[in-house]
Amino acid sequence: MKIAVIETGGKQYLVSEGQKIQTEKLEVGSGRFDFDKVLLIANGETIELGKPYLAGKKVSAEILGEKRLPKVITFKYHSKTRFRKKKGHRQTVSLAIINSLP
Repeated sequence: MKIAVIETGGKQYLVSEGQKIQTEKLEVGSGRFDFDKVLLIANGETIELGKPYLAGKKVSAEILGEKRLPKVITFKYHSKTRFRKKKGHRQTVSLAIINSLP
């Protein structure tokens, strides 16, 4: 089984062909996208390890679209001072399916 470790959005993902992943929002929107920050490729017994990235290796994926995660509420409160502050945030993520590994 062939696997790879890619980096995008400050996070690392262990991926294989045909796998669906949810990453930080990519500016592509939809269509084909190549992840060029490949940290590791493992194919059975052989392992290629980058320092920090593998030169010339790319993992191609199909961007399916974007979605928004559920709202996260932050609430600040100071007792005895009537201070209350409520804030909400919804993160946008991109959905991708891995097509091929190098």
